Amino acid sequence: MNLENANLYIHAVCTIAMFGLIWFVQIVHYPLFHQVGRDEFVAYELRHQRLTTIVVAPLMIGEMATALALLFFESELRWIWSLVGFGLVLLIWFSTLCLQMPCHRKLEDGYDADAVCRLVNTNWLRTLAWTARVGIAIALLI
Repeated sequence: MNLENANLYIHAVCTIAMFGLIWFVQIVHYPLFHQVGRDEFVAYELRHQRLTTIVVAPLMIGEMATALALLFFESELRWIWSLVGFGLVLLIWFSTLCLQMPCHRKLEDGYDADAVCRLVNTNWLRTLAWTARVGIAIALLI
């Protein structure tokens, strides 16, 4: 297997893993924040952030690195899809940093129903972006 093919497979694995994870987070995990007891919420939120980072950071970094590498490896037609995919990665990172992380910072102070609703609502952007990305990642493999 050459470097280009390895990059494609690693890219697809990272993207598909994040696709599955983000749908779980969107449909199950974030909405359940409303069910955590108020007395336990801060500890829960802090632990959630720490443990989630352990899982998603390597995948997001791997996805970003391989998406960037695709811009150097792909032919013209596939390069366009690689560029669109990379743009979606940038959108996901921007959303994470500017929309979801501020919600989590607010929740570090305690349960806030509005912050949880904002977290769920803004996370749709990442959910849809990863859904589009998984299609691109699979198409690049074919």
